[in-house]
Amino acid sequence: MTTMTDASTRFREFKMPDVGEGLTEAEIFKWYVQPGDTVTDGQVVCEVETAKAAVELPIPYDGVVHELRFDEGTTVDVGTAIITVDVAPGSGPAEEPAPPAAAGPAVAGSESASQSASRSGAAVADDEAETGVKEKPAGRQPVLVGYGVAESSTKRRPRKGTSAPGQAQPTAQAEAAAAVQAEMNGHGTAAPAAPRPLAKPPVRKLAKDLGVDLATVVPSGPDGIITRDDVRAAVAPAQAPTPVAAPEPVAAEAAAAPSGSAVAGARETRVPVKGVRKATAQAMVGSAFTAPHVTEFVTVDVTRTMKLVEELKADKDMAGLRVNPLLLVARALLVAIKRNPEVNAAWDEANQEIVLKHYVNLGIAAATPRGLIVPNIKDAHDKTLPQLAEALGELVSTAREGRTTPAAMQGGTVTITNVGVFGVDTGTPILNPGESAILAVGAIKLQPWVHKGKVKPRQVTTLALSFDHRLVDGELGSKVLADVAAVLEQPKRLITWV
Repeated sequence: MTTMTDASTRFREFKMPDVGEGLTEAEIFKWYVQPGDTVTDGQVVCEVETAKAAVELPIPYDGVVHELRFDEGTTVDVGTAIITVDVAPGSGPAEEPAPPAAAGPAVAGSESASQSASRSGAAVADDEAETGVKEKPAGRQPVLVGYGVAESSTKRRPRKGTSAPGQAQPTAQAEAAAAVQAEMNGHGTAAPAAPRPLAKPPVRKLAKDLGVDLATVVPSGPDGIITRDDVRAAVAPAQAPTPVAAPEPVAAEAAAAPSGSAVAGARETRVPVKGVRKATAQAMVGSAFTAPHVTEFVTVDVTRTMKLVEELKADKDMAGLRVNPLLLVARALLVAIKRNPEVNAAWDEANQEIVLKHYVNLGIAAATPRGLIVPNIKDAHDKTLPQLAEALGELVSTAREGRTTPAAMQGGTVTITNVGVFGVDTGTPILNPGESAILAVGAIKLQPWVHKGKVKPRQVTTLALSFDHRLVDGELGSKVLADVAAVLEQPKRLITWV
């Protein structure tokens, strides 16, 4: 006979991993499998979007998909099970946990919380001896979900029926009923203070940001957990969805507007700020108000650089590589950094130190459908021109496909943003957090220019360099920008200055 312990071993849960450094949540962007599909160890089962990038998640088991825990578009906390896999599908039917009705009258509320806990004490002790994990006593609630007391859920891990006949096994339903009974005992009496509302740390932060008292929020999550939607509904309870009927799309938009302004709802679209866009917004605000920005500009004749680009495109050593003005701008910046290494640094606020970097991880700002990201080319200073061209091509292609990994966006030292592709002449770029400088490249246009004493049509662009004035003073910043301009005006300096 297949026991409950066999079932718990047979069904494996894959939890949302932390695919970056310190991420707390990710959105399930797309499922690649469905219940009943066969999966193998290492097979990608879904794509998730984090605050840093879109990432594909491989499953670490062989088996058959038993259940997808969340729909596409759902934001899930790190550590939460997202898919269940049957790793022994050919071993016959597995015994599942007892349904709610099997709990008997004891779950229906005929016992008090203390009676239920007393009757189930022996079973709990047996489970602790078997598994080494303490079960949450009936009526007891954790201070924070995910911390302290072991979490319960509507699908608990099955365990052996080792208790004597007639003894009630503790279930999630019994615990929930005990909690409800304890709450009912407090109405109209001098009962102890109500337990702290259950909510995970990200939800508590959201409530704090919105000024919502969690004690006033009606939970809708399992085991009385407060969700993000519950907090948002508490901000505007009149706008919360009702169980009567699903509204039409236009009505749903109007519901987001204040009461009595249905017309305004059809004229607005509210887009949730999450994932990459949310992380970018937070990073840019933090950078703008932490590092004192200074921006300098220079307009330069890049006619010779444009001619070199055309020659390189025809060079057999560059065949199949992405050759464009950005490649030579990147090379020019690397030469300028080599001549002025102090610009390649970071500010350590905690230790009040300037950290000089002896390597260059060159960031390239890329606009994607999910928002602005800045992957970087690791050790760009050590690459030859063909190697740099290859790395740039891979970086851009990966970003456009939405496959940039969090690792590719970590550890940058300086950045280039090419606003010229949008026809923009120049701008004042904001530093990527943790970096000391960012170079903006404007549109390259044919303009009248004084060349060799005569006004001639020349290819001209404007460069803008923003830098952190705590560690880069005006002299150093000016030297770097002037060197980049000099290389682009006379690209032969790529040889003479190296």
